[in-house]
Amino acid sequence: MLQEHIIVQPVIETARFVLRPPRVSDAGLIATHSGDARVAKGTRSIPHPLPPGATEAFIAKALDDKRDEDVWVIDGTTKAHAEVMGVISLLRLDRDQSQIGYWVAPAFWNAGIATAAVTALLEANPHQADRTFAEVFQDNPGSARVLTNCGFDYLGDAEAFSVARNSTVPTWTYTRKM
Repeated sequence: MLQEHIIVQPVIETARFVLRPPRVSDAGLIATHSGDARVAKGTRSIPHPLPPGATEAFIAKALDDKRDEDVWVIDGTTKAHAEVMGVISLLRLDRDQSQIGYWVAPAFWNAGIATAAVTALLEANPHQADRTFAEVFQDNPGSARVLTNCGFDYLGDAEAFSVARNSTVPTWTYTRKM
């Protein structure tokens, strides 16, 4: 049985940025960053090229009261950084489990943003999950390092379909007991 939906998401403050629910006004920056082929090809679900209306549909789904995935924007404006540096999400799974996903805009790669965002979300644990899962494409070792740096353990190999690549891609799956 799935957990009750969390209608109001917490805003999570870190030393470098705030994780907050998306706003309709974020559409332009999210589209700019997620429309980058390097970002899209690192995800399962972002198409490339990004079709008109895709970002608006993503935001509408993220704000829907009946959603099964909570989405946060990595917002650096309180620390004199960019308003949208990336996106991080938690998908509700059964048995008090969640799956984390994230992307960071290329301008902020190799700056510890993803590690800080994953750490903050895990520490907040807004789903009150007992276990969190994650997967990364095997050609993205940087994202794998983020997960291991955040205490995830390697679980095994699998594969997942990438919309941007229009193909199945080998993945590494990770888990973390909360």
